[in-house]
Amino acid sequence: MAAEYDLTKDMIPFLDRHLVFPLLEFLEVKELYAVDDLLQAKYALFRNSNMADFILDLHKKINNTDETPKEIADKRQQVLAKMEQLQAQVQKVMEVLEKPEVISVLRQDKVQNLQTLKENYNFTEETIDILYEFGQFEFDCGSYGGAADMLYHFRVLSTNEERCLSATWGKMAAEILTGNWDVALEELQKLRETIDHKSGVAPLQQLQQRTWLIHWSLFIIFNHPKGRDSIIDMFFAPQYINTIQTSCPWVLRYLAAAVVTSKRRKAQMKELVKIIEQEAYEYRDPVTEFVEALFVRFDFDDAQKKLKECEKVLANDFFLNAIQEDFMESARQFISETYCRIHQKINIKDMTQTLNLNQEEGEKWIVNLIRDTRVDAKIDFEENTVIMNTPVTSVYQQVIERTKGLSFRSQVLSSAIKRRETQAASKETTA
Repeated sequence: MAAEYDLTKDMIPFLDRHLVFPLLEFLEVKELYAVDDLLQAKYALFRNSNMADFILDLHKKINNTDETPKEIADKRQQVLAKMEQLQAQVQKVMEVLEKPEVISVLRQDKVQNLQTLKENYNFTEETIDILYEFGQFEFDCGSYGGAADMLYHFRVLSTNEERCLSATWGKMAAEILTGNWDVALEELQKLRETIDHKSGVAPLQQLQQRTWLIHWSLFIIFNHPKGRDSIIDMFFAPQYINTIQTSCPWVLRYLAAAVVTSKRRKAQMKELVKIIEQEAYEYRDPVTEFVEALFVRFDFDDAQKKLKECEKVLANDFFLNAIQEDFMESARQFISETYCRIHQKINIKDMTQTLNLNQEEGEKWIVNLIRDTRVDAKIDFEENTVIMNTPVTSVYQQVIERTKGLSFRSQVLSSAIKRRETQAASKETTA
């Protein structure tokens, strides 16, 4: 089942190859696929990159040899020569940009900055583009920190919108791969704003860009402390829900996991359930099926079964592995709360089995739930049950509440009538 629910193959078309690599490394650790197959996948992924030493290492492992093929040796020499050439060009550019007198005159106006650099230091747009080329080159060599720096400097100075957008994608990827989650989240927000507000873009191109952004964002969302709130805010936006439903329904697994583990989950669960129901014919896995079983069918036996499967799915998912325990805890709490709303008298043994816990763990869980959530309930230890104290509203109180409602509506109607009378009188006076 572990490999059956692996989403790597679905995600690869929407990720940069450098972002795919951590997923393949994770699969190797989890032993979901044959090691030789994963080595071949890595080799196919990077064979055309600038990572010549890494390619050579993979070649030796795959072929069980110490020999260096001529094409890889030639590639390595070409990469070194290109790096030396670009470094020399970039050094000249950076020497100018790092001068105190240059830093002091540069402003937010890119056109003015470029004009100043042209007049005083013979800069051209091609001079600025060297920063972009070197940033791209370093990224493809696996030097992500250096790439992020170069792309940042390029973006500050360049007036080329398309290349600036490309630089933002590259910088976000570089920040992800170096684990700078705060900066990566800032880049994600910049990209989202650019994609959502860019005019004159064909709908298909905008759909493709959002699909890529959704997949790249998963790295940040499940690593940044505030990431799971970000996924809820972003993915529930109409244009992103439409993108998920159109291009990548498997992302519902991650949205469901975020909602289940988020402190704000109750407000979003209803909307999530509706979307999962709509897409059930297109995509389903134990995570979405757990939500469906619990909140659509109120089938606690099936929810328990799906929760067991969720544990295995999350353990073998690159993005969700770290929140596995959090998900299981939150899912059990959802089961408990839903179960308590439906039943007035709860058998602790049955409840414990539903939560997939042993007797001792189950009893502790239920006691903690009542204490922490302040549910109006009491435990009967003799019968080993929980009695829910459902508040009953008296007929007298119901009449009072309805009378209050009628009184309020009457006041609203009375005010509206008075306003209309005043307006009518004013018109007559004017006439």
